[in-house]
Amino acid sequence: MRLLFFVLFNIFSVSLYSQNNNIIKDIDLHIEKYNTAALNIWNYAEVGYKEKKSSEELISLLESEGFIIKRGVVGIPTAFTAEYNNGGSVIGILGEYDALPGLSQTIDPLKKERKGVSAGHACGHNLFGVASVAAAIAVKNWLKNTNTKGTVRFYGCPAEEGGSGKVYMVRDGLFKDVDIVLHWHPSSRNSASTRTSLANKTGKFRFYGVSSHAASAPEQGRSALDGLEAMNSMVNLMREHVTQESRIHYVITKGGDAPNVVPNFVEGYYYVRHPNPEEVRDMWKRIELCAEGAALGTETTFDYEVTGGVYNILPNETLQEVIYKKLKEVGGVYYNKEEKLYAEGIKKTLKYPIELSKAEVIYEYGVNLSTKGGGSTDVGDVSWAVPTAGFSTATYVPGTPGHSWQAASCTGTTIGLKGMLNAAKVLALSAQEIIINKKIIENAFFEFENKKGKNYIYNPLIGNREPALNYRN
Repeated sequence: MRLLFFVLFNIFSVSLYSQNNNIIKDIDLHIEKYNTAALNIWNYAEVGYKEKKSSEELISLLESEGFIIKRGVVGIPTAFTAEYNNGGSVIGILGEYDALPGLSQTIDPLKKERKGVSAGHACGHNLFGVASVAAAIAVKNWLKNTNTKGTVRFYGCPAEEGGSGKVYMVRDGLFKDVDIVLHWHPSSRNSASTRTSLANKTGKFRFYGVSSHAASAPEQGRSALDGLEAMNSMVNLMREHVTQESRIHYVITKGGDAPNVVPNFVEGYYYVRHPNPEEVRDMWKRIELCAEGAALGTETTFDYEVTGGVYNILPNETLQEVIYKKLKEVGGVYYNKEEKLYAEGIKKTLKYPIELSKAEVIYEYGVNLSTKGGGSTDVGDVSWAVPTAGFSTATYVPGTPGHSWQAASCTGTTIGLKGMLNAAKVLALSAQEIIINKKIIENAFFEFENKKGKNYIYNPLIGNREPALNYRN
């Protein structure tokens, strides 16, 4: 009996290894196509909700592979889903493709703006979207070739950077029939540890005053800029009276036109973050009161628009452990001679440089629920709707911070492309194992329900507003 078990176990192991190998081969077979798509999207550098060419680039890849496409979902022209349905468990894979404004950059290891381009992929979303598409295609081919029951659905997610694209998808029920969701993100390291993020609410405050000549008739004017500056001052005083984990940032996007004209319109753009979405709601109410008081004191008026709002990530250790195992199988990123030369150039520009060999390392798995230094992502809302897990690969030179010109440069090079292809393999292998081993889904859902709690009711931070399609204007 023991001998029979041993023989059957080995047959299963060999079969699974062969299937894994086929998935990796499938991705490797189309490297040039995926690299071209990622570089095309890098060149487009389209910001949130303006990613027309970028979304079509991904749709073209998926459509050519027989996926059923639904364009313009949830009222967003650049949002879409693509599905291959062979019954069974439904695995969702997320993909992003928006660039960041003000981070135009060439692929040089020195800061150098691209002519005629105002944005850049300093968060690597050109890689994010393509790796996720490559994984979805590889899983589809495996399901089809082996006639395995399973469905893979790709989510084309626009405007992650402040636009909260996925939140509208969650709010409108696009994840209700999904068993598991997988995602990844470009980084300077390879890691699949369990992590969380900060909840975040964003919006634009607009003040309206009365114009007049600032020198000859100042008494006839009421400065909208005074209103905004008074608001900013009160918010900065408020920082002393918020919890330690809170984060508040703002910029003045419109401050007037000329010093000798009392401004009659100005605008400020605010972000509020905290590990707890309810704390974010409370802080936002206090910021509204600051705006109200500022308008009253300066005899101006104001209004505001909520442009985005995301939950913190609800981590799922069951899924993270599966992903970590696959990340170890795929391995890290290895540089050739030319890549090392480029990487050394980037390293010289970094405030906290790290050895280049760290790109080859898979960081040990751990559970880190600290939000210190953390950012925010609309993946958070997805994770409260369905068991969700992700990871990162070394698409940037080690030590490179996200949202930097160095990151924007790296994501247009072969260093970024190598990390992207590794990510595609990890996603595909993880999806494959989850489809084969139904116990993973059961355990992940059990953990999900326990962490979410029985009385949990989803209440999006964006409220019932329509997508803020012009938030980058």
